[in-house]
Amino acid sequence: MSTEIENRVSAHYRKSGLAEVVLDGLAAAGANLNALTLEDLAPVDEFHTAGRITTLKALELMPLEAGMHVLDAGCGLGGTARCLAVEHGCRVMGLDLTEEFIEVARLLTQRMQLSAVCEFCQGSATAMPFDDEMFDAAVTFHVAMNIAQRAKLYGELARVLRPDSALCVFDVMKGPGAGMRYPVPWAETEATSFLRSRDETADLLEQAGFTVIAEKNLRQFAIDYFREAFAKAEKSDAPPPLGLHLLTGDNAADKFANYAQALQAHQIEPVIMMATLT
Repeated sequence: MSTEIENRVSAHYRKSGLAEVVLDGLAAAGANLNALTLEDLAPVDEFHTAGRITTLKALELMPLEAGMHVLDAGCGLGGTARCLAVEHGCRVMGLDLTEEFIEVARLLTQRMQLSAVCEFCQGSATAMPFDDEMFDAAVTFHVAMNIAQRAKLYGELARVLRPDSALCVFDVMKGPGAGMRYPVPWAETEATSFLRSRDETADLLEQAGFTVIAEKNLRQFAIDYFREAFAKAEKSDAPPPLGLHLLTGDNAADKFANYAQALQAHQIEPVIMMATLT
């Protein structure tokens, strides 16, 4: 990915004073800031379709074992990384392009007393600052939509994984329907949105040395999820104190409405793929 595109992508996610905003939201939601739990953080720290619900759907496909060293490429605020540590006993390295996300990930991890098993660093997923064959498994959730050089992403994942390692990909993929309305949660315009179809994604993974062995298409699930979320929002006078709207800005409603519309038109489909490095 070019530096110019990466700068645009990072700017899209960058939020001034994000740590304070998240902590204020947690406090308003009634969380104990000195004893945070995965459930406390779930509304905001798993920045992908349906959040923690789909995190669990994805991770159940993986052959995870306690003590594994797992990479979370595009970790955001670290929700999936902390889930891997708490619920599966893994050591996790989170990588994200956006410095503010890394700062908040470290802060929340410290408050959960997980810093010994969850580390975070800022960097590009197409030029990872890691040694070859460093990890036992990897996850990358809702990251590739912002990456034009998709082959480079999967090549880097193959490089840093040990042979026979598992990789779980969860991305919004291009559907058969034409067109797309912006903004959406991952991009303000099509200039930083690089969707690939399910078949294109599988081909690129195979070219990098992976074999797709399991997958779940969550399009209908996502349609139902957004229908319920919008119905709940209509009954409320204001958004909840904690949620993804804290990350998606003033036009959050437009972004999620456009996402839901694109699902209905089958312009996109969220797909989980589990692959192994051969």
